[in-house]
Amino acid sequence: MSSGKLDPIDRKILAELQADGRMTNVELARRVGISAPPCLRRVRALEEQGFVEGYHARVNARELGFEVQVFAMVGLNSQAEADLALFEQRCREWPLVRECHMLNGEIDFILKCVAPDLSSFQRFLTEELLAADNVITVKTSLVIRCAKAEPGVPFDVLEARASEAV
Repeated sequence: MSSGKLDPIDRKILAELQADGRMTNVELARRVGISAPPCLRRVRALEEQGFVEGYHARVNARELGFEVQVFAMVGLNSQAEADLALFEQRCREWPLVRECHMLNGEIDFILKCVAPDLSSFQRFLTEELLAADNVITVKTSLVIRCAKAEPGVPFDVLEARASEAV
């Protein structure tokens, strides 16, 4: 769905929900400058149209005991659509894999993985990932620290683009 179908109020609603998905509808309506009933109708429409995919708490992985974060660059032996889909399905089944992105170029997939410790990740790497059908290479990079982790999209960029188009 194209963001061009959204009016400025819809984009403001999405930006506010992205910043704080826990606020009440009354607070959201106040922030975007409309009354509560039409605000709720707009939020429900945005959800139904697929602009809002869900509401989540951002948890601190390290505080929960997940000390290791690794990016794994995976090369497959075959890039036939059936083989790609099979690998993607397998990634959805692995709890340590938190994100899986298919790439263009030398690497077929990049996986963001978390684990309680290095030995847990190593077990996953050797017993699951490297043993998976069609996996030919895996290169890993251990995250030392995170300089930025900003979920969502930069709505200010959309707003600037929308005002340029007018």
